[in-house]
Amino acid sequence: MTALPESTTKTYDFVGIGLGPFNLGLACLTEPIAELDGVFLDSKPDFEWHAGMFLDGAHLQTPFMSDLVTLADPTSPYSFLNYLKEKGRLYSFYIRENFYPLRVEYDDYCRWAASKLSSVRFNTTVTEVTYDEADELYAVRTAAGETYRARHLVLGTGTPPHIPEACRGLGGDFIHNSRYVQSRAELVKKKSITLVGSGQSAAEIYHDLLGEIDVHGYRLNWVTRSPRFFPLEYTKLTLEMTSPEYIDYFRALPEPTRYRLTQQQKGLFKGIDGDLINEIFDLLYQKNLGGPVPTRLLTNSALTSASYEDGTYTLGFRQEEQGKDFRLTSDGLILATGYRYAEPEFLKPVRDRLVYDSQGSFDVGRNYAIDVTGRGVFLQNAGVHTHSITSPDLGMGAYRNSYIIRELLGSEYYPVEKTIAFQEFAV
Repeated sequence: MTALPESTTKTYDFVGIGLGPFNLGLACLTEPIAELDGVFLDSKPDFEWHAGMFLDGAHLQTPFMSDLVTLADPTSPYSFLNYLKEKGRLYSFYIRENFYPLRVEYDDYCRWAASKLSSVRFNTTVTEVTYDEADELYAVRTAAGETYRARHLVLGTGTPPHIPEACRGLGGDFIHNSRYVQSRAELVKKKSITLVGSGQSAAEIYHDLLGEIDVHGYRLNWVTRSPRFFPLEYTKLTLEMTSPEYIDYFRALPEPTRYRLTQQQKGLFKGIDGDLINEIFDLLYQKNLGGPVPTRLLTNSALTSASYEDGTYTLGFRQEEQGKDFRLTSDGLILATGYRYAEPEFLKPVRDRLVYDSQGSFDVGRNYAIDVTGRGVFLQNAGVHTHSITSPDLGMGAYRNSYIIRELLGSEYYPVEKTIAFQEFAV
């Protein structure tokens, strides 16, 4: 008689769906906890984190202590420093005197951590989640026909690339910046390239293409809706907004106020590294010593229309402060338009168990739960409208996971900080 697969015969304490840095951090932090039995499912064949933006020298915008585990457990064997020690690079990192890991290095660190975990299942695509009322269990079904039953879910499916409305269904070979490295060789062969969007990724791509503009001879446009090329706000009192106190303050604000603040606070987590802005200016100055460089930087310009014909894109923009419309033509098009959360299709059968706000977004509880019981389904990231800039911040991932672990266990395993800020946010 053939034994049934383990996934169909046992009940887990929780199933983590999706394996980006946040759920990977949860996997690392729950690995030593004997009282918790969880499994993490991801459709990819291996861990991958923004591989399309592995440009030479590109680094994280948060220090190495914002790794998967350190801010919850500095003694964890899954720390970035332990990764460096095992790789024989700890002294080199020390001599480098730079707190910010290279992006490709952080990805390799995450792969290293994932390879050590017994709870991770790659090549496992979740197709449906249902709920068994009688047993009070979630059933997570996969494309391979497996079923994982669990008392809790932790959603870490991430935020997919956002394509503006004007470009949906657009033909040609335009790309989102998430595929830049893979597409670069073909892009630089074009006579003209237009980059739409702002933020760190856009700035890194512009700097990269500007560096070889005289080698390949293309025209290069950088167009952004933002009023200016905003630097990332990284002063220390502003960083105190990534704190438990600010979460408490922000979470208690009226819903309309929170949504208004999410727009106003974008520069706090989507801005450009200040040194990179200066490097771009210096490179422009250097390139222009030999005469005008065929490049344009345009701000306050929202993309309103796009068409493609005979290898050329025609892009319509509106200069919002002037109220004037204009057009650009370009052979290549890069959309550095960010990422937006999309509720996974596999959740449809359990939508009646999930809670939403008036805008149709998940009403994420203070404890990161999004279900009617207040402790059954937890959400990683995708909570800027409820937890402000702490939601996407790598440095707050260990804090959120400590909080979720406390909810899963019913007791505190890793200390959950309550106060870290000098300033007061509420009166």
